[in-house]
Amino acid sequence: MEESTATTALAALAQPMRLRVFRALVGAGPAGMTPGTLGALLDVPASTLSFHLKELMHANLVSQERDGRKLIYRATMAQMNALLAYLTAHCCEGTATTCPTIPTADCGPTTCC
Repeated sequence: MEESTATTALAALAQPMRLRVFRALVGAGPAGMTPGTLGALLDVPASTLSFHLKELMHANLVSQERDGRKLIYRATMAQMNALLAYLTAHCCEGTATTCPTIPTADCGPTTCC
């Protein structure tokens, strides 16, 4: 991951509501959530939610898929794992055996490490 990509993702997550939205989508897993369900869960107006989802999509942390008339939003797990790997790449002086919780390239695109 490039430094500019990491800073864009971190900047997107540095706002409390966007962090809440992202965490809710991570919790939803591959099924994702509709804006209505997400808004009700977080008690946030649709226009506010739309703004935050747009910022998370710009950072490639969230994807959007149309299912008929509904939109489904999902956390981009591969991007999340890449960000975590970038942040921890030099943990414990690069000795992965002493840092067993570091995400690795073996993480799948829809799973958390």
